[in-house]
Amino acid sequence: MTKDVIALTPKMPDALSLLVGLHAGGPGTEVTATADGAVVQLLGSGGRPLVSVESPLLVQVPGEIERLLGAESAAQAPVPVWWTETRASSAVPEAERLAGSVVGRLTHLLGGTVWPPGAGTIGVVPVESDPGDGTDQTAVIVAEDALPAVDVVTESTVVVLADRPVVPLTAWLSEVLRTTAAQDSALQIVTPAHCRLSHHLRTALTGPPNRWVVQHPDCGYYDGLTGAVLRWQHGTFAVVTDESGQGTVAEPYRPSGPTGEHQLTVSFRTAYPPEGELLLGRSLELAWRTLTGAPPAGWGTAEPVNLPWSPRQLTDLARGRVPEPTLITAVGSPDRPALATVRITRTTAGVEENVTLTIGYGEGERVPLDAVRTLAGALADGEHGLISLLATLGPARRDLTAPPVFEAPPVPLSFTLGAEGVLETTLTHARRPPLTLRPVQLGPEARPALHYPLGDGTHAEAWNTLDVLLTHLRRRAAV
Repeated sequence: MTKDVIALTPKMPDALSLLVGLHAGGPGTEVTATADGAVVQLLGSGGRPLVSVESPLLVQVPGEIERLLGAESAAQAPVPVWWTETRASSAVPEAERLAGSVVGRLTHLLGGTVWPPGAGTIGVVPVESDPGDGTDQTAVIVAEDALPAVDVVTESTVVVLADRPVVPLTAWLSEVLRTTAAQDSALQIVTPAHCRLSHHLRTALTGPPNRWVVQHPDCGYYDGLTGAVLRWQHGTFAVVTDESGQGTVAEPYRPSGPTGEHQLTVSFRTAYPPEGELLLGRSLELAWRTLTGAPPAGWGTAEPVNLPWSPRQLTDLARGRVPEPTLITAVGSPDRPALATVRITRTTAGVEENVTLTIGYGEGERVPLDAVRTLAGALADGEHGLISLLATLGPARRDLTAPPVFEAPPVPLSFTLGAEGVLETTLTHARRPPLTLRPVQLGPEARPALHYPLGDGTHAEAWNTLDVLLTHLRRRAAV
């Protein structure tokens, strides 16, 4: 299994320290830059990738080290800290030790610690010149000019092997996802059964052709998001079916009973006119404060989230990317797990923000269901241009990570239709859905929004109710 090894240093790894680290391979190895210089690869004979080193990242957000690497690493590497990640190739037996020597040399020069504990060394690691044979004939080890640091590539699939407590959506993995999508290829991430995915990576992998492939000692391979038993066939991991074409659910994936943990999710869209002083991220901050009592702790474009929360910096980034959309990630403070994604898009009418905020609650912790209506009202006040808001509640881990076991889907709590949608549908029609529920009017009297309570998150029938409601609203809007 490929190993990721990370150096956490109080000082920035400069060119000299990186060079010292990369010389861990000794004579016969060479260095090359890929991915527009964001990834440096250490190559062996014949140009075989041995170790990739990503650009150092200054993590300034409290709780990020603990969220992704655990409490022990967080205690040894207080923020701000420089995060330098390496990946060892699975094609060369010595590569894992070589990756450990690269980061070990960095921490020897700069101080700090290595994750996983004990992986760092400072010795030279000789690499055999003959890579050997015996690989699957349907797959080839990645060429130097291909995606950096992936493990196997076939005509249909890119395979990445990972073994860490939480597998995050790093900048490198985001680039792999974008590239595979552009090539109409599948990304399949293979992990042992003890690994979990970060909330953002789980969301990014949802749906075919991408998969989370879990390797379990008792049942081989299965899909960590659906439980389907898998087998490597024709250059990809595919569902094993019986004579009738039906798949089988792996036993380790089956639910073991309720834990009392929950996740509250609010997904909403807001629209703003293209004013020169427009400050983005305000609707997300409003939602965060309303539901948790505090603003976001940090933001970034990948994991680990590295920048302190700043709507001004977020706005500057989005403006610099126009006309392309901007996707950012935000995290909360360690005492209240919360994660969000924001997609910022320039439209003909202005700027639109598409926000999904998820907050974790443990057993016995109160979920602020009443605050969802308060938030809907605040977003509908006219300043934020609310288009719609959907709130759901489901049984899932408080820490917001995804384990390779079944978790029941969330259930709708409420739906809010913004003023523009009410105007298009007409207030009379929108207030009279063919349901027993009655909407609550929010926002200015002249341009009201409508808030539809759907339940308390305990009955899956709320999905049917939501479907009837949306069908009713669309029918009038289409006239």
